[in-house]
Amino acid sequence: MSSSSDTKQQSRLSLATVSLFVAALSLGSSFYQGYLNTRNIEIVQRNVARAEYIRTCKETIEAYFQIKLKTAMLIDHSRERTVLQRNTGDTMVALDAANTVSRFKALGTYLANFHGEPIRAQYTQLSNELESIIGRAGSDGKPVEVLFESADKLFTAMNENCSNLSRIGPT
Repeated sequence: MSSSSDTKQQSRLSLATVSLFVAALSLGSSFYQGYLNTRNIEIVQRNVARAEYIRTCKETIEAYFQIKLKTAMLIDHSRERTVLQRNTGDTMVALDAANTVSRFKALGTYLANFHGEPIRAQYTQLSNELESIIGRAGSDGKPVEVLFESADKLFTAMNENCSNLSRIGPT
C-alpha cells in the first residue's frame, strides 16, 4: 500500500512540476513578447521621426531654391522696369521672397532642433544671410551668384547635415 501511495504522490509532484515549468515558460514568453513589442514600437517611432525629418529637409531645400529664384526675379524686375513700375512690382516680388525666407527660417529652426548649438548657429546665420540678400537684391546691381556665395556655403553644410541625419534618423 505504501508503494502505491508513493507512486501517486510522485505522480502529483511530477504533475505540479510540469505545471510550474509550463507556467514559467508562459511567463517568460509573455515577457519576451512584451520586449519585442516595445522594440517594434520604438522602431516605428524612429522611422516616423526620420520620415518627418526627411520631408522637412526636402521642404527646406525647396524653399532655399525658391528664394534664389525669387531673388533673381527681384533683380531682373529692378533692371527692366521704370521707377514707378519698380516700386509696385518689386514690392510684390520682395514680399513673396520675404515670405519664402520666413518659411525657410521656420523649417530651418525645426531642423536645427535635432542638432547641437554650433549647427543651430549655422542655421540662424544662413537664415539671416538669406534675409539680408533679399533686402539687398536689385539695389546693389550684383548678380544672384555673387549675392548667394556665402549663403551657398552655409546651405551646403545644412544640406550635408540633412543628408547625414536622414541616413541614421533623429535620436
